[in-house]
Amino acid sequence: MLTDEYRYKVLKLLEGNPELTQRQLARALGISLGKVNYCLKALVEKGMIKASRFRNSDNKQAYAYLLTPKGVDAKARLTVEFLRAKLAEHRALKAEIDELRREVVKADRLP
Repeated sequence: MLTDEYRYKVLKLLEGNPELTQRQLARALGISLGKVNYCLKALVEKGMIKASRFRNSDNKQAYAYLLTPKGVDAKARLTVEFLRAKLAEHRALKAEIDELRREVVKADRLP
């Protein structure tokens, strides 16, 4: 299944680097080549990216993955959602750190 997190990360990477290979995407995302292939196919089917063939410097056929207007809109929406999620995680971690500090101070271990 293509999660919003991977959809966001793939769109973000491709927006600035449409010539990335699937292998490079897999490495950058820390996921398998098969999962990248699945993600790209899903994004093409949803009309968020367009795959265009070109010849790379090694005289091999390669693809450029270009964001469509629908992909640009989706990336903007996903960016807001991703930011909200990360801010919520940050608040939760900050609260946990503050609680741990209070416990340590209470135990006279930290000035």
